[in-house]
Amino acid sequence: MTCASCVRRVEKALSRVSGVATAEVNYATERALVHHGVDLAVGSLVQAVEDAGYHAHLTPSDRKSVEEADESEQGHASLDAFGPLARQLANLKLALVLTLPAVAISMLWHPRPIWANLLLFGLTTPVVAWCGRDFFINAWKSLRHFTATMDTLIAVGAGAAWVYSTVALLTVSGDAHHQSEHIYFETGAAIVTLILLGRYLESRSKSRMSAAIQKLIGLSPKTATRWVDGQEVETPIEQVQVGDLVRVRPGEKFAADGVVVEGASFADESMLTGESAPVSKSVGDPVTGATLNKSGLLLVEILRVGKDTALAQIVRLVERAQGSKAPVQRLTDQISAVFVPIVILIALGTFLYWWLAVGIDLGTATMYAVTVLVIACPCALGLATPTAIMVGTGRGAEMGVLIKDATVLETAGRIQTVLLDKTGTITQGEPRVTDFLAFEGEEIELLALVASTESGSEHPIAEAVVRAAKERNLPVSVPSRFLALEGRGVEAQVGDHELLIGTQLLMSERSIEVPMAVATQKTTLEDQAKTVVLVAQDGKLAGLFAVADVEAEHSAQAISMIRSMNITPVMVTGDNSGTARAVASRVGIHEVESEVLPSQKAEIVRKHQVSGQVAMVGDGINDAPALAQADLGIAIGSGTDVAIETAGVTLMGSDLRGVPDAIRLARATLSTIRWNLAWAFGYNVAMIPLAAMGNLSPMLAAAAMAFSSVSVVLNSLRLRRFPSSRES
Repeated sequence: MTCASCVRRVEKALSRVSGVATAEVNYATERALVHHGVDLAVGSLVQAVEDAGYHAHLTPSDRKSVEEADESEQGHASLDAFGPLARQLANLKLALVLTLPAVAISMLWHPRPIWANLLLFGLTTPVVAWCGRDFFINAWKSLRHFTATMDTLIAVGAGAAWVYSTVALLTVSGDAHHQSEHIYFETGAAIVTLILLGRYLESRSKSRMSAAIQKLIGLSPKTATRWVDGQEVETPIEQVQVGDLVRVRPGEKFAADGVVVEGASFADESMLTGESAPVSKSVGDPVTGATLNKSGLLLVEILRVGKDTALAQIVRLVERAQGSKAPVQRLTDQISAVFVPIVILIALGTFLYWWLAVGIDLGTATMYAVTVLVIACPCALGLATPTAIMVGTGRGAEMGVLIKDATVLETAGRIQTVLLDKTGTITQGEPRVTDFLAFEGEEIELLALVASTESGSEHPIAEAVVRAAKERNLPVSVPSRFLALEGRGVEAQVGDHELLIGTQLLMSERSIEVPMAVATQKTTLEDQAKTVVLVAQDGKLAGLFAVADVEAEHSAQAISMIRSMNITPVMVTGDNSGTARAVASRVGIHEVESEVLPSQKAEIVRKHQVSGQVAMVGDGINDAPALAQADLGIAIGSGTDVAIETAGVTLMGSDLRGVPDAIRLARATLSTIRWNLAWAFGYNVAMIPLAAMGNLSPMLAAAAMAFSSVSVVLNSLRLRRFPSSRES
């Protein structure tokens, strides 16, 4: 595709194919995303694009592996010497060699002798006819389909200058001065050369926009050291299978996603998470393919390979985001579709006005019309949004911020309130038992019963109690009956005992009395930011325990950054008010929604949406409905797959500073889009009237048009230097 007008043409061609539901074409990436029924023959899509005058090939939307993508990238690189970019450069070099002396001749001799005009004809004809052949070929294809593109404007402009000059050379008689006034060979050649220069620079710049994808693909190691029957076997990465044991030495990358079965070390996961601090790895800990083993020798069992690895999923997500369209882009695509016909009408009107109404000579009127054709630039309009989205989402991936699609960027830029789940988001998500009291009998006996009860639960508090019992080597049995009570606690049968573990509200519901002294003790612990859980045994209050979850290292800094952006942070938690407010005050949050049941989180989101756009940050299955309800869902990457699937933004690491980073990046990307659109619209609004009034030469117009697109791409590329608060 050569301009934004092509987008609508290809989309229409694809949409007309039977079985196609929707078709979206991205000008910057030159890719089409087609949603279709199961009965569609995919080859018909390629045929439809080719019938519209373009070349196309199928790109699998679900790559088999990152290694396959890497081979594809290498294949493109190896063919680059014969590829489009190299052909553009060859055409440009030839055009420059012929055009520069032509321009010099036209400036040195005035009036020019006949031999000079003949020399100009000889120098510029190859430029227009050969170097600029693609403009004329594409213009002819467009004409056959009753459409017009940027190439139509260039072909008509350069062609008109050359044809008019050729006719003048052959027919105009008289002195050299009179003939020279009607010769514009250098104008046609300069138009072609300057447009070729602009296209080449644009292509070079656009190739840099895919650097983030190429960087991710390049992370994958090429080989792995399998451990087979006590022997090391060097194996190509594509031959590694699920269940293989792989040895990873210090300084080597993990071959694929797996779990440590032997050894201890630290891993550098910064290339995926954006967080520089090494992560401890020991037996039972998961490892992610393409991350770096820093210190110890590890034996890893492979759990996921190929397209199922985290890296492959990230690459697919980034590709999908870069190819998606923001709502504002749909408007610019519609404008671009009618832009070229309007410009042709303006050029025709300019010619008729100057020639018939004003009465200037035919040659000058023609050049004014040519200038209008050449100065107009729908390309800048077409590139304004997708280039910024492509670079912005790519930079996000480098920072460990995965953005699902372009719509998310627009939403994130308008967020006014951020709701944050407490456990695992603001805190580390690993609570520990700090206090355990038995009102009657031995504490260790009650702890063993409580741990046995909680062994049937996956709640972080339950895991903390089980861990505390195991640290004391207490027996933990499986309850014969277990029932989770949403947001209140659990009840179970352990041996001969009935146990009820949970909130004070749960005790009241079951008519279990809580003495004033116990209530006071509970309040004291809660004021220390501890979560207090009551224990009833056989219908009588038997004890209580408290757990504390330490605030994540950078939570306070993240909250401060959120507040500095005039966004209100709100903590949402199932904890009681005392504990919640104690934690909130430590990290700088002033507004708290406490004692919220999991099913009520979505309702809390709706309540805050009354006053503006809301983002929800969470990591658990219980957060999924709230993430879906929020204008923007942000999932902590260390959370569950359900939460990540529901969210619009995924933080690959657990550092909460990724939340303000994501919002800042979205705002920066939106700002870049606005500047690009302002430039693209402003350029055309200002330059087309100037050209129509005869205040610009065709060569100056060609130079301005060529660099208008380049300026949009270069402005978008500035996002590659967007700073992350987590980079050391």
